[in-house]
This record gives sequence, C-alpha cells and structure tokens, in this order.
Amino acid sequence: MKVDIHPTWHDDAKVTCACGNTFVTGSTKPEITVDICSACHPFFTGEMRYVDVQGRVEKFQKKQRLASEYLKKRVEKKLKAKKQYRPETLKEMLMSEKKRLQQEQVVSKR
Repeated sequence: MKVDIHPTWHDDAKVTCACGNTFVTGSTKPEITVDICSACHPFFTGEMRYVDVQGRVEKFQKKQRLASEYLKKRVEKKLKAKKQYRPETLKEMLMSEKKRLQQEQVVSKR
C-alpha cells in the first residue's frame, strides 16, 4: 500500500438522519448526514408512505390534477359546441316554416 495517498479512516463516524436517528459506522468522513435511514424508510418500517425528497410526488400530482381539469374543460367545450350547432328537429323546422309563411301573408296583405 502506498503511503500518504489514502484518506483517513474513521471507525467511529457518526451518521445522523433527518428523522433524528443516529448511529456509528466506519467512514472516511467523521460525520455524515442522510435524508433517510432504516429507522424511517417505508421498506423497513412497513408503513405505506411516500418518500419524497425533491417534491416529485407533489409535482406528479399537480400534473395529474391539471390534466384532469384540462380534460374536463375540453369535454365541456365540445358539449357546448354540439348544443349550439345541433340541427333543428322536424317539428322545429315545420313550426319555423309556418311562422315564416304567416309573416309573408301578413306582409302581402298590406
């Protein structure tokens, strides 16, 4: 082994988790800070919860919510367009033609 090229080994390196758990291990750093450990990780605790460090879950849920809102607006717009441009029923066409003829008769009598 070459001399003076290897980092210093600490047998008593203190590891501190974001949940507050601490333990000692060997490392080249005297103190280590971690976001998750075996005391709080869902695999070891058996709990069902999201492990989200960078907001990925919230970002995904936000995208899902926006997509569903967009879809609702799109469907409403299509329904509104269909209602505006629907063809007249036969009854409506006959009634409008009857009114038009009556108006023509009134105008022609004058």
